Amino acid sequence: MTESSGGLSHIDESGKARMVDVGGKDNTERVAVAGCEVHMQQATFDLIKSGGFDKGDVLGVARIAGVMAAKKTSDLIPLCHPIALTQMTIDFDDLDDGIGLSVTSTARSMGRTGVEMEALTGASIAALTVYDMCKAVDRAIRIDGLRLLSKSGGKSGDWQV
Repeated sequence: MTESSGGLSHIDESGKARMVDVGGKDNTERVAVAGCEVHMQQATFDLIKSGGFDKGDVLGVARIAGVMAAKKTSDLIPLCHPIALTQMTIDFDDLDDGIGLSVTSTARSMGRTGVEMEALTGASIAALTVYDMCKAVDRAIRIDGLRLLSKSGGKSGDWQV
């Protein structure tokens, strides 16, 4: 793999966008964890917890949407490689203040490139699905702090917030 302009792997020496060549990399287990927070009104949070939405199980639908989105990451982000995920999970926890949700997305693969983008995509789409399903009762829902929490595997090794 040739060094890129300014250390950006998706930019070649002449400044053009490119897909990184991962052909020479070893297959290793790759894991990435991403997260974000969904803040809402107490009444909205209570409806989610009680299953009171006519559209169905908000967290169940959001979980499936996050998994489906992670599998389609390379269709959404132009220079991402298509990745065969070996596992994808979306988990929800209550925020410490009790009025919102923490979304945690974990992507796993055995391959030549990382799964950070898949984890980030899964978390973001799960959060957006919560918004979509709840917007009729709470248009002020706020999604904050989308970030990579950790990654492991590959040449660059492990990283954690």
